[in-house]
Amino acid sequence: MTDVSARPEAREPERRGGFFRRVGAMLTKEALQLSRDRITFATMIFIPLVQLVLFGYAINTTPRHLPTAVLIQDDSDVARAILSAFSNTGYFEVVKQVRSEAEFDFAIASGEVLFGIEIPANFERALRRGDKPALLVAADATDPVASGSALAAVNGIIANALTRERGLPPREEAESGPLFEIRVHARYNPAGVSQLNIVPGLLGIILTMTMLIFTALSVTRERERGTMESLLAMPIRPVEIMLGKILPYVLIGFVQAAIIIGAGTLIFGVPVIGSLTLLAVLATLFIATNLAIGYTFSTVAQNQLQAIQMAFMFFLPNILLSGFAFPFAGMPAWAQWIGEVLPLTHFLRITRGIMLKGSDISTLQIDTLALVAAMLVAMGIAIARFRQTLD
Repeated sequence: MTDVSARPEAREPERRGGFFRRVGAMLTKEALQLSRDRITFATMIFIPLVQLVLFGYAINTTPRHLPTAVLIQDDSDVARAILSAFSNTGYFEVVKQVRSEAEFDFAIASGEVLFGIEIPANFERALRRGDKPALLVAADATDPVASGSALAAVNGIIANALTRERGLPPREEAESGPLFEIRVHARYNPAGVSQLNIVPGLLGIILTMTMLIFTALSVTRERERGTMESLLAMPIRPVEIMLGKILPYVLIGFVQAAIIIGAGTLIFGVPVIGSLTLLAVLATLFIATNLAIGYTFSTVAQNQLQAIQMAFMFFLPNILLSGFAFPFAGMPAWAQWIGEVLPLTHFLRITRGIMLKGSDISTLQIDTLALVAAMLVAMGIAIARFRQTLD
């Protein structure tokens, strides 16, 4: 007598049931694995939230309230009316009043302000005589996106600045034109060439990405290959291990920086107005800072995948909040505070300052000190974490 359960059609429901049980078992296994891998799970949740917040709140391609310095050589009601008109546009915010042209130039060159307004002496007298005096507006055009919209708004100020002032010649725009002239000086990048802004920024972006990934994998690679035990058996201290792993990559980063600067100069015509030696020294400092940060990640991560994920989570805010992709001055205050913590923010100011402005160490000392502080903090955390790894 034939066994009914042995027929293929009878075993089909059992096969389907076994299929779903096996899939369910694998699903449970992967869910448990994901719950144990907290860094991967945090990456899946953290990165979308960061992108949503940054693109929704922090990114602004038409920045307003840009820091502005004023040099008033004619203290009069007309001068105050002009400054009020500039402020009312919403693009300019007077944060500093200088007393000389040298201080005026230094404020722009150091990056303390993005714009400068100079009202010359006897401006009101010339205006009342109908001489059409000139008003100077200087702009830091190293970032054309940040300065472009504000400079475009300057033209409208001519028609609205002195509408309430009495005793001035009648304004018949169609016949005589405006009462005064606004001379706009777009410094450091007068043509608004985007390559002059992007290439110095790419130097920082590429160094950040490569240096972080190189060193983020250093300790985790030793652990996964099983060579960490041999390393720990050697009579060597944690700081010596860290320096031994970091120093070769400093040379690699230096070679990368030389290639980028050389290609930018030869292919895109990006100048290096300032000291090439100073740029090399500060680029080495920036490379060491990123290597220390990447080494810290390698001491925290359990495997190479986690190390890459942590490096990416650090790299994303660097791109968005450093001023490379979007104007730094257009971000809200909280986003600028975060950006000030990131090494790339300060290195972008350094590269653009040296290459485009010819800045020296006196104008770059704040950003240089910020990089030194970031490197020391990262190295301290890395050494402390590595001691815990040894224990």
